Amino acid sequence: MPRRLRARTPQFALLLTALVIAASCATRTTEIQTSDLIQIDELSRGLADSTAPHPLLVHVGFAPLYRSGHIPGSIYAGPGSKPAGLAALERALKDVPADRPIVLYCGCCPWTDCPNVRPAFRMAKPSHRNVRVLYLTHNLERDWIAKGLPSTTGE
Repeated sequence: MPRRLRARTPQFALLLTALVIAASCATRTTEIQTSDLIQIDELSRGLADSTAPHPLLVHVGFAPLYRSGHIPGSIYAGPGSKPAGLAALERALKDVPADRPIVLYCGCCPWTDCPNVRPAFRMAKPSHRNVRVLYLTHNLERDWIAKGLPSTTGE
C-alpha cells in the first residue's frame, strides 16, 4: 500500500465510523412508532365522515398495485424504496401544510415487511408533523378491498 494511503487510513476509518453513527441516529429518530400507525377502522371511519377533514392519502407502492386498486382520493407518489418514488413524494408534499394529516400506504404486503413505507415515512416525517402509516396486517387487497371498503382502479 502506498505510504500516503497508509497515513490516511485511520482518518478515513474515523470519518466512516462517524458517518455510520450519524446515519444510525438519523434512522432511529424517524422509525415508525405505534403512534405513527393508523388502523383501518379509524381511517375508514374518518373517510366516511363527510364533515371531517380528510388526510392526504399517498400511495407509496408500485404502479401496477396502485392501478389495480387503491383508496379513492389517493395520490400516487411511486415506490418509497426507489429514489424516483421518494423524489415524487417530496414534490407531492412540497406545498402541503406541515400540520395537515398525511397517511402513507403501499399495500403490497404487511406493513412490517413493506420495502416502501419506511423510506417514505423517513422522507416525509421531518417536514410534516402528522404523518401516519396505514397498518395493514396482510395487504391492501385482503385488509381493505376484500372487506368492501371504498376502492378504485386506474390512474
